Amino acid sequence: MKRSGYTFLPNRDDHHCFGCGPKNPVGLQMQFYTDGKAVVSWVKIPQHLCGWKDIAHGGILFTILDEVMARSIIYGLKCIILTKSITVEFRKPVSMGTEIRAEGRVLQSVSKREALAEGIIYNEAGDVCARATGTFATFDPDTAKKLGVADDAMFRWFENYIATKRA
Repeated sequence: MKRSGYTFLPNRDDHHCFGCGPKNPVGLQMQFYTDGKAVVSWVKIPQHLCGWKDIAHGGILFTILDEVMARSIIYGLKCIILTKSITVEFRKPVSMGTEIRAEGRVLQSVSKREALAEGIIYNEAGDVCARATGTFATFDPDTAKKLGVADDAMFRWFENYIATKRA
């Protein structure tokens, strides 16, 4: 789906990640876009992921924030990441059946090994429903390979992804 003013960020099409994997039939299947300042994803949470009646489960909102913050660091700092910690403030319930907008941005590259990001979920009216800050461990591909944090397909995707960002 084309989003005016945003560039689509390609995702792997062969994985089962609950947040962004297109092969996970019960996942969120998030797609990501950028305006050059933030990474954005529009999500309509499936009904089977509700908490209270017609309200999105907080754990699902947490997952969306984790995904969009992580992708903002991958895109912005061109590195591989693992989540270290996240703090979330839930401000308003998210109604099921509505489309939300999740935005992530890099706040700070703390060191070669750590970065901070912010994530915000907005409802259709533009109200802030949840806000998070996260600390992420950052790795260059060689270090990530040594640590075994991903499979070879992910490294091939990452190298192609970074190459398209340099062009």
